[in-house]
Amino acid sequence: MWELVKAGGWLMTPIVVCSILALVIIIERSHTLQFNKIVPSRLREQLITRLRENGDIGRTQLMNVKEKTALGDILATGLLYRQYGLESMTMHMQNRASVQIHQLEKNINMLGTIGAIAPLLGLLGTVLGIISSFLAITDGAMQDPTMLAAGVSQALITTAAGMIVAIPALVAYRYFQRRIIDINAQFETQAGLMIQELYDYQLLENTHVTVVKQPDRYAGAYDQLHNAVQAD
Repeated sequence: MWELVKAGGWLMTPIVVCSILALVIIIERSHTLQFNKIVPSRLREQLITRLRENGDIGRTQLMNVKEKTALGDILATGLLYRQYGLESMTMHMQNRASVQIHQLEKNINMLGTIGAIAPLLGLLGTVLGIISSFLAITDGAMQDPTMLAAGVSQALITTAAGMIVAIPALVAYRYFQRRIIDINAQFETQAGLMIQELYDYQLLENTHVTVVKQPDRYAGAYDQLHNAVQAD
């Protein structure tokens, strides 16, 4: 393997670096984007059941739910702001969903970039290898075929290495993109179902304006006048 890297020339160094980065990102994102860790099953049902049984969920409990999973962050945020009405609740859940999606997309663009530039690096190595082969011909490679073979081998090795790095990187990039789309759809579905259940079970708090009746400053004078009329 090391002999192939040496035969590929100096362009094999960035290709190898790209392969290491792609492997690290694929392993890290595969571990992070596990569906059951991001969108745990029955989380919404558990929150609604607790609300129906207790009438409310303490702020400390909701903060614990927020810190555990991405879906828990979104749903718990909505419950924290449900006392301010549906509009405020929905807005805060959308904001948290945007933050969570941004975190899930971490390093995904880097993986796509690696998949795009790795073939270009291989192509550049191909061009440089062919150039060195033609230069060897002008220097008398017809009498020494090994000089011609060095350039051809460099061209073939860098091309193959670039493709080997790019194909898995692009496949993983498309896969992770699709996974994030599915997760985002689950965020929207779970948030919508929670709002619907809050309505159905009458758990959505609304802000009410309390009207305080002011004391009537003329009530005493009116009573005195009424009594005087009655006496007459």
